[in-house]
Amino acid sequence: MEPSFFEKVYAVVKQVPQGRITTYGAIAKYLGTARSARMVGWAMNHSHAPGEFIPAHRVLNRAGVLTGKHHFGGPNTMKQLLENEGITVINDQITNFNKHFWDPNKELA
Repeated sequence: MEPSFFEKVYAVVKQVPQGRITTYGAIAKYLGTARSARMVGWAMNHSHAPGEFIPAHRVLNRAGVLTGKHHFGGPNTMKQLLENEGITVINDQITNFNKHFWDPNKELA
C-alpha cells in the first residue's frame, strides 16, 4: 500500500539535518504537489504523537516565521529547539534564512 500524504511529508522532514530548516512549500513541491503547502502544515500539526520523533520545528513558512509554534506545548518551545541547533530567532523569525534553508528539491534529488 502506498504511504499516505502525511507519511510522505514525515519521511522528508526526518531528513532535514540538525541546524537547518525547510518550508511547507518546499516539501509540497518536492512531493509533486506544489499547491499543497497548507496540507504539509496540517501534517506538521499532527506530527507530535508519542513514539516517533518528527523534527517539525525545522519546518517554517516561506518567510522563516515560526507560524506553527503554538503546536509545541509552550509559546517558546519551537524557538528553543531551533536555538539549541544554532539557529537565531528574533521576533518569531529566524535570521539568515538562506544560510539555514535546506531544499529537498536539491538535497534529495
